[in-house]
Amino acid sequence: MVEAKLLPFKAEVPKGKTTAAIGQGIRAIGHGFKVYMIQFMKGNYKYGEIRALKELPNFELKQFGSPDLIAEPGDFDREEGKKALDFAKEIIISDEYDIVILDEVGVAISMNVISVEPVLELIKNKPEKVELILTGGPQMHPKIKQVADLVTEMKMIKHYYSSQGITSRYGIEY
Repeated sequence: MVEAKLLPFKAEVPKGKTTAAIGQGIRAIGHGFKVYMIQFMKGNYKYGEIRALKELPNFELKQFGSPDLIAEPGDFDREEGKKALDFAKEIIISDEYDIVILDEVGVAISMNVISVEPVLELIKNKPEKVELILTGGPQMHPKIKQVADLVTEMKMIKHYYSSQGITSRYGIEY
């Protein structure tokens, strides 16, 4: 058993959005689909799922953003957000992938790293065969909810952070 390393963790944000999107992607590759996950605001390669996904066929991933959690976005964060959007557009219109996951795009919008309009354009102009999955934030932007075909809200009922003061654990939260 690996000993847990503790990191600060903010439990107010619902957990499991990225994990659920990855699960959907794994299901899809099991049926022969090709998946690309683009992570906004997650430049940290040390997440356990990133290591595991590199071993899977037909599941590609690219990260953009700072390796650290940010409280206030700066120029670097906005530039990385723009790069992520440009890259997402390339991948979506390439017609090479069946599923494209824009992970934490909702957080990027809510923190003003990117604006909602280019994301709406991506949704509007995607090829018919491409399934888009967008994650991020406790509240996805209302305009995105309005145009989405499916919206799922994840709600944390209880977390050991608030009940026991336990922080992020190696292999569990990251």
